[in-house]
Amino acid sequence: MSPTAIYRKYELQNYIVYLGFIAIFLFFAVTLHDAGFTSTRNLTNILLQTAPATILAIGLVFALSAGEIDLSFGSAVAVSALSAAVVMQVLPMPFAILAGLGAGLAVGAFNGLLVAWLRLPSFLVTLATLGLFAGIARTMTDLRSIPVTNDFFTGFFGSGKLLGVPSLVWWTIIGIAIGHVVYRHTRFGAHVLATGDNARAAQVSGIKVPRIRFMVLTICGGCAGLAGLLYAGRLQSATYTLGESDLMIVIAAVIVGGTALNGGKGSIIGALIGSLLMGMLNNGLILMGLQVSDQMIVRGLIILVAVAASLRDTTR
Repeated sequence: MSPTAIYRKYELQNYIVYLGFIAIFLFFAVTLHDAGFTSTRNLTNILLQTAPATILAIGLVFALSAGEIDLSFGSAVAVSALSAAVVMQVLPMPFAILAGLGAGLAVGAFNGLLVAWLRLPSFLVTLATLGLFAGIARTMTDLRSIPVTNDFFTGFFGSGKLLGVPSLVWWTIIGIAIGHVVYRHTRFGAHVLATGDNARAAQVSGIKVPRIRFMVLTICGGCAGLAGLLYAGRLQSATYTLGESDLMIVIAAVIVGGTALNGGKGSIIGALIGSLLMGMLNNGLILMGLQVSDQMIVRGLIILVAVAASLRDTTR
């Protein structure tokens, strides 16, 4: 039996992310043993550093599964973190949290309105709002970093622990659990997949396709809002550069995790593994002494391979 026949018979594409995760982990564990790759501290750092990207990946799974895409979530992260930090300087913390989440949701809803009711392509809309909200983030504080000094906020969203487990890990667990249940076990999740698989057929069957498109982009914005709070809590500050480097990492994590670019297929758990894989890869490459440019090359190659596999699966 040929390798292609084996690939199709056992649907190995569904397990590639898990096999890849194990292979890369073993590679770094052997080659970087003396550098402390497998130390508890280093593995914990990987979990903490990937938490915001994992939350962003949840939203992107919904968008891609519905046949849409959001390129603006990096800018939404910065706007959300800055909104929370600025409000926290003059109002109690609950208002700051609402400001941060509200800013993310507002960005997502703005994208959703343009895509759902004006019927503009989400790629072009979010490419435009990527620059729009990046500019807003820069003008909010005149390029200054805003410190976050509220101990409860930084503990709740960043450096705190509950039952010995870091708060960032709890946020990841809660986000993945809610995302998976909604995606796999609710009518909304089924409608998202149906819309991405065939929007016209979904419309004929009674699914309100514009509403689904609006909702998935709003979810992306909400996830960006939460990621902004997590960044502000972990770094104890907010700046306009937050989220700028997440676009490639999150897209790679989602695609590697098994979500199809053209919709109708996705996995929240796969996105989690993909996010951890990308975090582990970045960590391992840094310990190996590779420059940032080399890390970008490796991530780009991974995206190319993942996109090729995704499109190959949908055209067989």
